Amino acid sequence: MKKLSLLSALAVTIAMLFTSCNNNTGKKLTPGQGYIHVKGGRIWYNIVGTGNKTPLLLLHGGPGVPSYYLNPIAELGKDRPVIFFDQLGCGRSDRITDTTLMTMDNYMDEVKALRDSLGLKEYFLYGQSWGTMLGTDFTLAHPEGIKALILSSSALSIAKWMEDAQKQIATLPDSIQQIIKVNEANKTYDSPDYQRAMKVYYEKYVARKVPWSADIDSAFSQEGANVYLYMEGPSEFTITGTIKTYDRTPDLGKLKLPVLYIVGDYDEANPETTKYYQSLTPGAKLAIIKNAGHLTMQDNPEQHNQVLAAFLDSCEKH
Repeated sequence: MKKLSLLSALAVTIAMLFTSCNNNTGKKLTPGQGYIHVKGGRIWYNIVGTGNKTPLLLLHGGPGVPSYYLNPIAELGKDRPVIFFDQLGCGRSDRITDTTLMTMDNYMDEVKALRDSLGLKEYFLYGQSWGTMLGTDFTLAHPEGIKALILSSSALSIAKWMEDAQKQIATLPDSIQQIIKVNEANKTYDSPDYQRAMKVYYEKYVARKVPWSADIDSAFSQEGANVYLYMEGPSEFTITGTIKTYDRTPDLGKLKLPVLYIVGDYDEANPETTKYYQSLTPGAKLAIIKNAGHLTMQDNPEQHNQVLAAFLDSCEKH
């Protein structure tokens, strides 16, 4: 009887160890859409792909520009689950008017809630534009389970961002520069001339492949404009919102995981500034996407996805 009990206990221990090993990467993710409740409302997510490699979680930009424009990254679903979600206040998630919800801490809580709800034990984290700010801060605060961080078109110092924007505006036709100067002085951001000038800037430094895709149209048409205005400002080159003082450059040396920077060669995030961020990040790699503005996955999806897939695969081996 005692011998049988010992054998039974041993069998249970082995089973527990086996289960523990199998759960290292979390529960199996089922493709499909869903919602989870967070403070202030519900956030929408979509899991794409049936591959069995480590999942990839995507953080969109803005703030307040939903994940439609990231759709080309779904191609990586053949290798791994790719998780899209719209942050609170935009896209398919609930809209908000309470500005106390429009904070870095609250958006970090959303990422944590989604991670926990999906049972992610190991995953890759990809942030684009504002998503690089959110992704970097989240990784520094909650590094557990993140195998690598991908920072695409980084905005890690808003002071540098605004410096670069002024240099980029200086490359536009004189008439466009004058429109921007006059309307910003008068704060007439809604004027048709200012909106036209924005479009000229955006088609040179944000999304260069024209006409813009349905993904980009959907992202802008379902933008949380109030979130963008409150946190960023009236345009990509005029930052007046709450993120104006953001600067994470002093903390990039604290990132103790593989990091890949992605930037377009015509990106408003600026390749030289991105190289500077890379120099501050231990062991970080850099990929410059050709013929691409800020939305590298839209302007050159082939190179963007090839670079991203190769980096993820290299991290899988370690």
